[in-house]
Amino acid sequence: MTIRQPAVAGMFYPDSASALNSFITDMLDDSPARDLSPKVLVVPHAGYIYSGSIAASAYRLLEGMKNTIRRVVLLGPAHRAPLEGMAVPDCDAFSTPLGDIPLDTQAMNNLLQLRQVHKSDIPHNMEHSLEVQCPFLQMSLNDFQLIPIVVGDATPLAVAEVLDSLWGDEETLIIISTDLSHFHNYEEATYRDNLTVKAIEQLSSNLTGGQACGCHPLNGMMKVAQRRGMEVITLDVRNSGDTAGDKNRVVGYGSFVIQ
Repeated sequence: MTIRQPAVAGMFYPDSASALNSFITDMLDDSPARDLSPKVLVVPHAGYIYSGSIAASAYRLLEGMKNTIRRVVLLGPAHRAPLEGMAVPDCDAFSTPLGDIPLDTQAMNNLLQLRQVHKSDIPHNMEHSLEVQCPFLQMSLNDFQLIPIVVGDATPLAVAEVLDSLWGDEETLIIISTDLSHFHNYEEATYRDNLTVKAIEQLSSNLTGGQACGCHPLNGMMKVAQRRGMEVITLDVRNSGDTAGDKNRVVGYGSFVIQ
């Protein structure tokens, strides 16, 4: 059995199981409960001190679904390695300080029939956009399998084809990992991110990397949402200047439900 070991534990989130458990528990407890049963969550992927509370507002919604969801399809952008198309890892589990998450290797192998998907550990080895979601999932769900997909240069239609093939029923949750704008001052970032939020709420599939670093997976999700008549509900929008950073050079974060 091949296991991907955590690459950013101790940097993006605590590397101690007890500290990680407490940190996530506190963030979830501080998030409002809402009467929503999401099919899709859109969440940020910075260090927990920066974006964890924004992500927690989405993961809190899984409280009533922890025994229903058995499979999580997780898409995030490639930060660490150049990538054409989309990549699934060549391993059997993802490890975090909270334990191992089994992967749905059969579904991952089936994806290889699509020309835009290939199998490679290289985009996954150091990728944080997927890894930082894993402890939240472990704290929010019971028994589940994960399908982690790093998305590189891929068209919205190519991503949508993958999502459609994995859509499933209520047992399948889809997560899109993305931050919003990067490295503007607080006022400029707030202005830009508010425009991006409006575009997301309108199911725009033309988002750019300047609006959201995960624009490729998010644009594909928007294509699916358009076709399936879904709606976006905005949960929380802030930036690092609101959480743990200064306001001179900030990164924007948003959490959304698509249902």
